Amino acid sequence: MRPIHEIIKERPWLGWVLFIGTAVIVFMLGLLASSVVERRAEAIFAYTPQLTFPQFEPDNAVWGEYFPRQYESYLRTSQTDFRSRHGGSVLVDMLEEYPAFVILWAGYPFSIDYRQGRGHYYAMEDLYNSLRPGSPGPGKPSPLPNTCWTCKSSDVPGLMNEIGIAEFYRGTWDTKGSRVVNPMGCVDCHDSRTMNLTITRPALVEAFESMGKDITRATHQEMRSLVCAQCHVEYYFNDQIEEGVQYLVLPWRDGLSVEDIEYYFDSMEFSDWTHGLSRAPLLKAQHPDYEIYLTGTHAARGVSCADCHMPFISEGGLKFTDHHMQSPLNNITNSCQVCHREDTERLLKDVYSRQDKIHESRKVLEDNLVRAHIEAQKAWELGATEEEMEEILYDIRSAQWRWDFAAAGHGNSFHSPVETGRIISLGIGIAQEARIKLARVLASYGYIGEVPLPDISTKAKAQSYIGLDMERKEAEKKVFLEEVLPQWLRGEEDDR
Repeated sequence: MRPIHEIIKERPWLGWVLFIGTAVIVFMLGLLASSVVERRAEAIFAYTPQLTFPQFEPDNAVWGEYFPRQYESYLRTSQTDFRSRHGGSVLVDMLEEYPAFVILWAGYPFSIDYRQGRGHYYAMEDLYNSLRPGSPGPGKPSPLPNTCWTCKSSDVPGLMNEIGIAEFYRGTWDTKGSRVVNPMGCVDCHDSRTMNLTITRPALVEAFESMGKDITRATHQEMRSLVCAQCHVEYYFNDQIEEGVQYLVLPWRDGLSVEDIEYYFDSMEFSDWTHGLSRAPLLKAQHPDYEIYLTGTHAARGVSCADCHMPFISEGGLKFTDHHMQSPLNNITNSCQVCHREDTERLLKDVYSRQDKIHESRKVLEDNLVRAHIEAQKAWELGATEEEMEEILYDIRSAQWRWDFAAAGHGNSFHSPVETGRIISLGIGIAQEARIKLARVLASYGYIGEVPLPDISTKAKAQSYIGLDMERKEAEKKVFLEEVLPQWLRGEEDDR
């Protein structure tokens, strides 16, 4: 082969071609290197800025100055226009949709008002607007303990750090209302110095300790679910730990299954309330999302809550977590289809099929429980004794616990349809046993045949049947929003 310099001598224009080509290549490599350096610098600024705000800063907008992409996506949590077949971000009056709930919760505040929450952005607002707290009378404190604030506000971590855990739980929520005003946000899940995921609610740490586990050994992927488990769990208020304190406890000592938690409550003879019709000592499940999630196929494969509800997105060459916490069904491309290659229509059909089947079974359990409560009410009217009713009331308690455990976790029918179906089917069997025993008691008092059901086809009719004065409740809410709440937020005493 002839040397290149001889070829260039014969064809001098070829040298210019090589020169220009080399220059273009060097220029393009320079642009690429500059882009890489720029993106690396941008990433460093975006993810590890030098923070100057306080450790427990509760205002999300302050965090947003340093993490604009995450904050902008969080603000989209304010959108309330998505509704799937069984969920979404729309504010739904669940008692209007399921009037039977009123009967199942007779004697408990949820029979007054129960609405599907709109998400973290509205955590405080939705609590204020609920009819459940009512309004205190002249000189009377709010009926709800400060413990209720725990999973509603980003002000909680700082306040707990300042005054102590037990002191935060002490008293009623009017006493700290002026200091708990921001909705859930950044500080609830992130260490403000390292930006690592962190646990800010001591109840979860204490629950792990009760099981002999160390939560500090959790992996980063596990933490992407555990920060959610700070609130999306079953819990209760224990007033036996310290006098005057409604201490928040997750009942996980014996395990996280519906049977384990039931055993925990039974062993301490605990009940949330006595039913207004049947007099059964009942348990109210809160929202055992994490407990049910752990039994599902996604958890078994290492998929975290954030993978589906806060998937990664890319913007301007950066990859970050979408803080628009929402139903995956409103973001199928970034959530479901990262792993599942089916088209959107097929994925939706699959999800709805599972949910529909669970809801169909749950309705059977609800109907049996409604009848059991009303039949028990009839037995008491006929003169049934405590001894005759004891076993029946425990069956009603056990069956309703399973119904509520399945129903209270809004995503249960998807997170773990097999376990949710198992829980409901066991509940149906227990409820039917209770009704058989009730039939025998009724027969012993000369009542043969079916106990007629009242007309509970609407929320209003069901509430009227259990004796609720909803006009008074609405009037109380008006007083609370217009007079009492503004005083609390200003930190003023109620001197009415």
